[in-house]
Amino acid sequence: MGKVIVKAKIKNYVDEELVKLGFLKPDQIRKVEIDALVDTGATMLVLPQDVVDKLGLTKIREVTAKYANNTKEKKYVVGVANVEIVGRNSNFNAVVEPAFSTPLIGQIILEELDLVVNPKTNTLMPNPESPDIPLIDLL
Repeated sequence: MGKVIVKAKIKNYVDEELVKLGFLKPDQIRKVEIDALVDTGATMLVLPQDVVDKLGLTKIREVTAKYANNTKEKKYVVGVANVEIVGRNSNFNAVVEPAFSTPLIGQIILEELDLVVNPKTNTLMPNPESPDIPLIDLL
């Protein structure tokens, strides 16, 4: 299977709420559209520092990130980002990597949005079992 790259529209969720409360105008919502690598080995959304800065996301906590080469490093988690991929959206926190690194779409996003990788076409698509809205397991 090759790389799966998707367009992701990301907005500052707090800005969206401030619009609803009348403190910001809709055109003041900080947002970006990026190409992100779908990485089923990553747990969370991973955003480069330059994207985090554009969105104005704030630090929530610190975590230890474990990489494929088994190295570990302390990283910041920021939030909250509204992420839209393939027409589905929800709110997520993100791990911050250095500026201009590759944004990653991790497993939590794939699960919550009920998106699956089509290995034949190297694309991301809604789960065929529930093409209209996400199907979640409550087992």
